[in-house]
Amino acid sequence: MSCPSSDRALIARLAAHESWAKAANRSARTAPARAALVSKFEREVDPNGVLPPAERARRAEHARKAHFTRLALRSAQARRKVAEESRGTGSAPIATVTDPLDEYVRRVVGGLPPLTDEQCARVADLLLTG
Repeated sequence: MSCPSSDRALIARLAAHESWAKAANRSARTAPARAALVSKFEREVDPNGVLPPAERARRAEHARKAHFTRLALRSAQARRKVAEESRGTGSAPIATVTDPLDEYVRRVVGGLPPLTDEQCARVADLLLTG
């Protein structure tokens, strides 16, 4: 028997909160992720590394803004679609939008074998007793 997905999500959330509670320097902890994101956009705008650093940074910043603006647009479209469907008004079909974070969690968690009830209880006990 496996751990219910609702328990698994709560256990993961609890673990994340425990982890962040112990983080002395939040900025230092997330610095590698921020640097990787900047690097991703720099490689996107200058794959061969031929641009001067200032120009590469300028273009990467615009690529980053475009990326997050695109996410905001998709989010607004999805919210509008849900609101229209709940009112029953309908509208022109909007492409299915998946929240990037939800998609990432689905990929990561979906690739893991389900926890047994015993494993689920052990993890919960460890997290609850700190």
